[in-house]
This record gives sequence, C-alpha cells and structure tokens, in this order.
Amino acid sequence: MKSALIITSLFAGFIIISCHTEAPPSSIPDVFADKVDSSANPADDFFQWANGKWIKNNPIPSSETHWGIGDLVQEEIYSNLRKISDDASKANAAEGTDTKKIGDFWATAMDSVKADKAGLDPLKSQLAEINSIKTVDDAVRVSTDLDPFGADIFYSGFYVMQDARNSEQMSITLEQGGLGLHERDYYFSGDSDDVKIRAAYVTHMRKMLELVGVPAPSPDNVMNYVPDAPQDPHMAITTHSAQKKTPAMQQPADYKTSDKLAIGIMNFETALAGNSRKLEDTRDPYENYNKMSMADFTKKYTPSFDWSAIAKAHGLQNADSVVVGQPEFFSSMDKVLHATNIEVIKNYMIYHLVTAYAPYLSSSVTEENFDFYGKTMRGAKEQRPRWKRALDSEEDAMGMVLGKLFAAAYFPEKAKKRYSDLVEAIRTAYGERIRKLTWMSDSTKAKALDKLKRITKKVGYPDKWKDYSKLVVGTDSWCANMMYADEWEFNDMLSKYGKPVDRTEWDMTPQTYNAYYNPSNNEIVLPAAIFTVPGYPDSLLDDAVVYGYAAASTIGHEITHGFDDEGRNYDANGNLVNWWTAGDSASFVSRAAMMVHQFDAYEPLPGKNINGKATLGENIADYGGLLLGIDAFKKTDQYKKGEKIGGYTPMQRYFMGYALGWLYSYRPESVAQQLMLDVHSPAKFRVNGPFSDIPDFYDAFGVKQGDKMWRPDSLRVSIW
Repeated sequence: MKSALIITSLFAGFIIISCHTEAPPSSIPDVFADKVDSSANPADDFFQWANGKWIKNNPIPSSETHWGIGDLVQEEIYSNLRKISDDASKANAAEGTDTKKIGDFWATAMDSVKADKAGLDPLKSQLAEINSIKTVDDAVRVSTDLDPFGADIFYSGFYVMQDARNSEQMSITLEQGGLGLHERDYYFSGDSDDVKIRAAYVTHMRKMLELVGVPAPSPDNVMNYVPDAPQDPHMAITTHSAQKKTPAMQQPADYKTSDKLAIGIMNFETALAGNSRKLEDTRDPYENYNKMSMADFTKKYTPSFDWSAIAKAHGLQNADSVVVGQPEFFSSMDKVLHATNIEVIKNYMIYHLVTAYAPYLSSSVTEENFDFYGKTMRGAKEQRPRWKRALDSEEDAMGMVLGKLFAAAYFPEKAKKRYSDLVEAIRTAYGERIRKLTWMSDSTKAKALDKLKRITKKVGYPDKWKDYSKLVVGTDSWCANMMYADEWEFNDMLSKYGKPVDRTEWDMTPQTYNAYYNPSNNEIVLPAAIFTVPGYPDSLLDDAVVYGYAAASTIGHEITHGFDDEGRNYDANGNLVNWWTAGDSASFVSRAAMMVHQFDAYEPLPGKNINGKATLGENIADYGGLLLGIDAFKKTDQYKKGEKIGGYTPMQRYFMGYALGWLYSYRPESVAQQLMLDVHSPAKFRVNGPFSDIPDFYDAFGVKQGDKMWRPDSLRVSIW
C-alpha cells in the first residue's frame, strides 16, 4: 500500500492527471521547476536531486511530523471539506439525513468548551465497569464489552473478516496486540532513543492516570503494581521463531519514584511484548494462519477466555471456529493475566480506553496524549488546529458519507474511465513481463497470468455506497460521537458473519490519498484522490509525469503486490494456497533475498537501518511498479518522439515523476518510529533503492561505476 496521507480536494483545487502529452505554456512553470536541486548529482542521490530544492524551501510546519506532496493536496481538501461541514452545520436539515449527521458531528467536534465541560463523562459507564473488576474473569468479561471501542486491550481486537484459505467465507480472526507502544521491539531495544521513549512512556501513563483520577500507590504497596514472577516453567516468555528469550517482567532501574504507578502497566505490556512476533514475522501468511475450533483454542491456549461465549456476547450465536494469528501470544497472555495484580490489569485497561479516545476529550487529556504520541514519538512541535483534527475524525467516523458528495462533484466519469484504461495498460505490461521471465516455469506462468487477468480494479469511488442510516450522531460530545461511530462500525463488521462476502465493498474513501491491494479479493483499489498533483490541471501534465507518478508508484505498485512475497501466496480466487512449483518458489525467494540485503544496508538515521525483511513486500512493489510503468510508457507517443520538456528527456521525466510521488521530508523522530513500526521504507529509499536496480535509470542519467547509486550487475535485484 502506498504510504501517504489522507488527502481531499474540491472545486478548482481538485486536479485530475491526464494521459495527454502537452508541454506547459511559457507562463506556467514546469512541474519540476521548483523542485530540482541542481547542486546534487542524480547519480549519487536522485531523491535529493529531484526534490531537494522544494524540501529546502518548504520546512515542515510545527504542527506536522512530515511535509510533502500529499500534505499539499490534503490542504486543498481540508479547505473544501471544512466548507461542506460548515454549510451542513448551518443547514436546517432533517433528522437522519447525511447533511444533518455531518453538520451535528462538525459543530460538536468544534465546541472545545463543551468537550472540557464534559470531561470524562462520555466514558463514565465504561470506566465504572473497569473499576468494578475484582478477578481475571471479570477483566475478560469487561474486555469483551469494550471490544466495540477499539481500545486494543490484551490483544488487537475481535474481528470478522475474509478467511485467508476460503475467501468466500467470513471468519472470526484474532491477532496479537495490547501494546501502548504498538511494536514489541520498543520494549526490548537497547537503542538510547528507545530507552528514553520507554521512560517517557511510563511518565506519560502516570500522568494520564492522574488525569483520570486513579490514586497513586503508597510506598508500601508499590510492589502490588508489579506482576508476580512466573512460577510455572511453561510461563517462561519465549519468542516466536529463533528470537532471543527476553525477560518479560523486568523493572528498569532508571524509573523515578513518581512513576511507580505506571511500572505495573509497563511490566504487564513488556510481558505481552515478550511473546509477540516481530514485525517481519507477522508478514508470513502461512505462519499467521492458525484455524481451530473455539473449544480447542480455549482449552489449549486461553482457558480464561471462553471464545464461544465471547462470540455469543457479540451476537454470533453459531460461531464455532476462529483464525488465530499467533497462538503462542495468546497462551502467554492468558498466563500473564493470572500472574498480574488485578489493580495493574484495571489500570492498564483504563489507560488503553482513555488513550483510544484521548484526541476527543478535554484539552488536558488531549494535550497529554499529544505530548507523548505526537511530540516524543513523532517529533511534532504543536497540536494541529482543532478544525483539522475534527475533519480527520469526521473522515474516520463517516468518511463514505463525505466520499459520496466528494465523488459526485470532483471525480467525473471521464476521469474514472481514464484511469481504468491506465490500469489496463499496466496489466498488459505485466503480462508481457511474466511471459518473458526466464526463471519461471510455464505452469507457474499460466497461473500467474490467470491471476493477473482476474485482478479486479476499483477506480475512483464505489459503484455501491454503504448504508449509514443506522449511524447515530448526537450533539452531546465529540467523544460520544466517535464512540457511536466505533460501535456502528463494529456492529457492521459483525453483521457480515455467515453472509456471502461482499466483494464490492471499499476499505478506503474516495478522498483518500492512498491505494491498496486486497489479496483475499484479488483486487486493487484506487481512490480518486490518489491521482492528484497539486497546482496543475491535467492538460499541463505530460505522459512521462503521469506514468511515473500514477502508473508506476500507484497502479503498478498495487498490482505488483499481488505477486510480492506475501501476495504471491494467494491464488486468483483470493485463497491462501501454494500455486508455485518448488523450483519457481525457490528462485523467487533467492531473488527477493537480494532486495532484503540491499535495504538492510540503508541507514536513514545514524545507527538505525531499514528492516529489509519487514519492508520487502513494499520494496518489491515499488520496484515492480517502476518496471511496469517503464514498459507502458515506452508505448506512448511522447517516449517515441524523444523530445525534451523543461530540459529533460521523456525517460528522465518519467523517473522524476515517480520521485514526485515521494516528495516528503520527515522529522528524525518520525523516521525512527517508521523504522520500528512501518512496513514501508522511508520516502528517500523508495526512490533511490529501486532506481539502483533498474538499467533504464542508468541509461537515462548516465550512472557509472563510482557513482553512489551504481550497483554492480551481480548485486542488482532482478525479479520481474
């Protein structure tokens, strides 16, 4: 999936890219005129050369953790969505209408006085339920009641989704989670920055609990907040695969006495993290698919969790099986719960619930949440203005309601057809590449071509819109409306169980600057906004820019995901099944390993390298998208004519167009977090990395031995 921001744009601000070849008139600067850093050498650092001037002249705003092309488009869309919301709040709309829901949500979210006055009242009943807990059984029951609110308690949540091995069936799925720092390595890393983050996290949790009104422990009962050491040898925390054994219940010595309240939570989460799989290990679809009966799962792994009863509590009376991502995590989780003081469990649950809704509560809670997750973790200097945060939450709560208006006004049928045709150009190019592969057998090629042919394309916006008539939107509080939305989404998800899979559904709104490939549906989904280039109407964007920016970095990227290290494990029907010969699979793995080694060597920050295994799928998709875009572009008139525009050849502009899609600068803290949590490489390396493997790049920019981006033939990745 393309790693970018949600963007939207309306009226004159929304600009569709075309496939026309036309140089801009002399009065309009070329799209690259304000971006190229002529002091850099494109053969040494293409990203800096193509984007450096713009980055230097456009520093990151203090409220942001990064700044780039997606943010520019986002600004346009924010402005127009604000007008839609303002107008809706002033309209005398009938109850239950989309306009009424948008208007009430917006007006309530913008009322800071109302939020401060409400305090924690929106969470009153949930907090009371947590405070009533006396036993582990109580904690399990309450955590089930909190499932609809996405608080990430104990594990990631109770989901109903397509079964990876039977894409026509909706199955209950459970995954590891429950970590306030989100990724296991944060809890064990010896990196000095990560050690500081752990200490800051403990202090932050203490402050949040103080704001909620949880009393600090006296010195006499501090140790009651620390999980007991496990007595059962089976409780020793061992990690998945060949990871090192780690002490799950450690108490770092550098915590201050004032932070003792949060020590218990930290140790509890450390215990959960100890048997969580690493980021790269969660990407193996076979290892992370473990289907079993609910009775067996309860008996063998989680005796404290009666999953059949939990399913019935959620209204799924006939559920009898569950797909478990990481069974060893759940086994450890159950044991750790029993080894932990019940007050620790309650504090942990309170913290996670309040954190889930912190952005929508009183200013004191919101600011403390931002201070840690925004400033400490990501490097932002100040909160984004309330109106932008309100629009972000409106997108989360009812994005498709806004999307229906957006698509009708700003993505005409002509544009939808244009990009549908571009998908077919890329599909054709991929088919030609597959047929020419020397390392893949004819039998695997036939199945690959069948899968490629059957990839469903969804362009612009859904053909069928989701019904939001049952979504409740009130005027009591911003937080309450987000809770209503979360409950609605949870119930909507549960309603799919036992029903035919709806393959027409979208998981992104039309106004989202992103795209995705869904292996279970064998589909690519390309929201309208992803084709936007800020400031340029389609008549001013030549084919080279379009094929680099849209065809390669988005369309080709997403189609390649169907054949990357994860996607290749799913067949044309979207089922997890091995359709490769053993020899072809071994060849693919060997070739992909070269890309792992290549990206492992990149060091975005001193001492912090890219995780080549975790980012492999995205790196393969970037590489494949570029190759497909090149093949398709070579069939255009612009390429065949070879005329320069803005002083650059067609192929040079193609690579510049691709780099334009990754025009971002990031704060160091944000990059550090991305390296820990994200399966995408930082923007610079999504450009320089795959370019270094592509012969056409060497030809276009005269890259030679001695240049920093030059790689010997023996080390260049060659998959597609």
